[in-house]
Amino acid sequence: MPRGNGLDAFREVWLVSFELLAPLGERPDPVSLMAQEFRSGRTLRLRQEDLRGHREPPYPVGPKSLFVAFEASTELGCHLALGWTLPARALDLHAEFCCRTAGLSTLHGDGLVGAMLWHGLDALDAVGKEPVRALSRLFPAMLPEIDLPRALLRGRYMGAVARMEWAGVPIDVPTLSRIRRGWRIIQDRLVRDIDQRFGVFDGRQFRADRWADWLARSGIPWPRSESGELALDDETFREMSRTHPDVALMRELRVCLSQLRPSDLTVGADGRNRVPLCPFRSKTGRNQPSTSRFIFGPATWLRGLIRPEPGRAVAYADWAQQEFGIAAALSRDPAMKDAYQSGDPYLAFGRQAGQIPPDGTRRTHGPARELFKLCALGVQFGMGEITLAQRIGRPVAMARTLLRLHRETYPRFWAWSDGAGCYALLMGQLHTVFGWTLHVGPGANPRSLRNFPCQANGAEMLRLACCLATEQGVTVCAPVHDALLVEGPADAIDEVVARTRQAMAEASELVLSGFRLRTEAKVVRWPDRYMDDRGREFWGRVMALLPDGSEAGVVGPDAIPGSRTPVAAGGRCRPLWVAQ
Repeated sequence: MPRGNGLDAFREVWLVSFELLAPLGERPDPVSLMAQEFRSGRTLRLRQEDLRGHREPPYPVGPKSLFVAFEASTELGCHLALGWTLPARALDLHAEFCCRTAGLSTLHGDGLVGAMLWHGLDALDAVGKEPVRALSRLFPAMLPEIDLPRALLRGRYMGAVARMEWAGVPIDVPTLSRIRRGWRIIQDRLVRDIDQRFGVFDGRQFRADRWADWLARSGIPWPRSESGELALDDETFREMSRTHPDVALMRELRVCLSQLRPSDLTVGADGRNRVPLCPFRSKTGRNQPSTSRFIFGPATWLRGLIRPEPGRAVAYADWAQQEFGIAAALSRDPAMKDAYQSGDPYLAFGRQAGQIPPDGTRRTHGPARELFKLCALGVQFGMGEITLAQRIGRPVAMARTLLRLHRETYPRFWAWSDGAGCYALLMGQLHTVFGWTLHVGPGANPRSLRNFPCQANGAEMLRLACCLATEQGVTVCAPVHDALLVEGPADAIDEVVARTRQAMAEASELVLSGFRLRTEAKVVRWPDRYMDDRGREFWGRVMALLPDGSEAGVVGPDAIPGSRTPVAAGGRCRPLWVAQ
């Protein structure tokens, strides 16, 4: 592994850019390639017919060569489309630019043009037909600020991203088509069906005064804005949904009416949901795929469309209480570690705080455990006593007591969390274990600073698990915050799950200096469908309200699965170099 920013470990350094067609939901179709060796200036130009004639890349891809691109998952996806070997060492200048600017205003965005302008370079090549020329000037400008060993780890992840985008998520296309055709009718029926419980709609219009009356009748305290009005934003509904099932039902309905458009879900001709995963786009380095086009982006009930093909199975593998475990390991709080390793950290918290007896269980002390769970989760997001009181539906005094018990039970964690916030404000930066950097300005939110170590190191863990799993041949359909959706033959899915869980366990140990997080897995074999428990009830309602063929409306071309209309900017996170 090369040290510092030097390139001495590499015999050749290749700057690579493909032109391609990328219809929404489809795999990339390479049209041409331009590549340049950085030191010698040797340049390769290959048209589509030439590309198809190569069984391997026209440049070396072994560990002694460095592959450089901007948003490298696009170029690596073209490697997969051509049947070429993926590079052993890859450097993604987009990932490094995002790492360099996370938390800062980039003025012109984080695309190739924005990166060029940030470094004081002429961006004409970035918007023309010679992107490799842009890379040849951007690369040396960025090189002094790149921590190459860690950058190669981020580049390694782009290979996993290419494989995951190539795989896609299997979708029940016939059911999706029925939902799309009858969506307007379904919405009207959902309002009539659900509003019988609430009485807050006037036609399709949500009435705030009626919602206030329902809250008063139900005895539910509700957050208000600075002006004193009820807070009706989706984030407030999301938070209140955690403790009030009826609020969760109303939130699903509001999302269906105002945000959810099933026609936006991008499904290829092979019945697979594919979207650019947009890695490193958030401040914590997490993926940011389109919330409307990604099956895991819209309402949870829509995930019922995930269905393996005949003879196949999918599995949803996630880390158990990941953020609690990360906080315990990074803070080195012995009591918090013990709580995590007990198997139920929230019940253990109540026991350690002396509020649940040593022989108390989830069955005997379920309500108390729920309070300690909400407190523990709230602390990780920097939640104050007033917000916590609203979430648990109890007086502020009880929320204050819960927070005090957390401080007394986990003093090492609180010292670490307080220290992270102080360090960020004093030094202007926070880092993950693998070098992802948040740049902190004077107006930073202290709560987000406290939460950064758990979120950002969780992102490191997910990326590493995706690398380990895909490199072992596991078909990872999608990464989902703290989970992986994987796929395999129905009769071999247990082995696939075992390899996936081992990759996730190894990733947690590498990020957390040997502290292993537990994993869980839910397997779904054909003909069953995947179902998120939070959306199960709503899915049942939608299926019961589906119109028959005579009632359904006309669907436009944009709603037809497998439409192969080429797009330039809509299909990816950055403008594509689409052949004319």
